[in-house]
Amino acid sequence: MSLEKLINEGAKIIDVRSPMEFAGGSVPGAINIPLNEVANRVDEFKAMEGPLVLCCMSGNRSGQACAFLGSQGIECYNGGSWYDVNALVPQA
Repeated sequence: MSLEKLINEGAKIIDVRSPMEFAGGSVPGAINIPLNEVANRVDEFKAMEGPLVLCCMSGNRSGQACAFLGSQGIECYNGGSWYDVNALVPQA
């Protein structure tokens, strides 16, 4: 399934950048959970409905988070750069 279809169907967008980076610009509606907190917040991820699309600045950190969460049985996809994910979000 394409990232655009996942996003259009309501996938949660998780931005794994630092809070400072996130405050500088982000995908509307995205949840900020920094990469260094991912392992400690697995239960929070498991409680989220549906698939997750992770993003960061370049796709590196979101790729690391996605690999870890996938190993925990969580359905997630690496969206890469938050700019790329933002371009896929329907504009209001």
